[in-house]
Amino acid sequence: MPFRQAQGPELAEGHYGQCALSPVSVTDAQTLQFESARVLQSLYGNDLALLKTLEKTLDVRVTTRDGWLRVEGATDRIEQTRRVFDQLEHARQGGVSIRKHEFLHALRSVTEPEETPLEVLLETKVLTSPKRPPIVPKTAGQKAYLQAIQSHDMIFGVGPAGTGKTYLAMATAVAALKKEQVTRIILTRPAVEAGEALGFLPGDLKEKIMPYLRPLYDALYDMIDSEELQRLMERGIIEIAPLAYMRGRTLSRAFVVLDEAQNTTTEQMFMFLTRLGADSKAVITGDHTQIDLPSNKRSGLVEAMQALKHVEGIAFCHFGDKDVIRHELVQSIVRAYRRHRGTAEPETKH
Repeated sequence: MPFRQAQGPELAEGHYGQCALSPVSVTDAQTLQFESARVLQSLYGNDLALLKTLEKTLDVRVTTRDGWLRVEGATDRIEQTRRVFDQLEHARQGGVSIRKHEFLHALRSVTEPEETPLEVLLETKVLTSPKRPPIVPKTAGQKAYLQAIQSHDMIFGVGPAGTGKTYLAMATAVAALKKEQVTRIILTRPAVEAGEALGFLPGDLKEKIMPYLRPLYDALYDMIDSEELQRLMERGIIEIAPLAYMRGRTLSRAFVVLDEAQNTTTEQMFMFLTRLGADSKAVITGDHTQIDLPSNKRSGLVEAMQALKHVEGIAFCHFGDKDVIRHELVQSIVRAYRRHRGTAEPETKH
């Protein structure tokens, strides 16, 4: 047990920081004692709105002061509240920063039997730097994806935007480099949006293609200190390049990530898949519902999903709406657009 439990009325007075929304039917009370007020506050991100959400969801009254948290309500609801904070404390001790998503996930896990408990998700971690907290999956789909990357040499991550497909692949690549499992990382994506207009953009070739590679740079800066990243890129240990640069190469002892794969042509995808050399790993990510190719061009991702689905050694991980981890509105937006366009699909199983 990560915190001490105390029962009794001795803390009923002085409801400092109380955030009960409405009266509840009090049949029991329990006080959870933590190391300090700072530790307790870290478990709900120092955001009292999250405690109010817990109160409303579990129909309890919460009072917090100093290093304790008192819960009043039905006995079973008090036990659910204790389990929420048990998960959060376990995550904190594992080096995870508790934010809104982690808190709400722990809360859902005690009210929705199909939801994966937070501590189960934390069994899979990706450490990109000793100076930064570990990167952990935020959904069961993400956990299955990370496990597939660890156990396969070629992985397809397919699903809507905001599901962490590319970010988790890049984090795993950085971790593999730090463990010396590979000698270089190659990140690539097609610059299909530029099309024939690429020549009209100002600057040299590098400056022209930079806007299409910027999301990959942004993710790397989250994982590696800027000075270290600059050194690795100058030495060619980390390379970010358009897909066209892959032609004619053999990528050995490399961790290769192809992003926005839905915008590859069938020829480009076949070219990329046959670049893989000895002791290498490839992760291909994309959303087959967001293809920007001309109507007369078939997506290489779509063809690969059909052609390779029975090939041993290749893993396909499909993400659904529940795996969207951006702002909670993004899930609603994705679903609303699917309904509007008549493309609503059942939840994908992992």
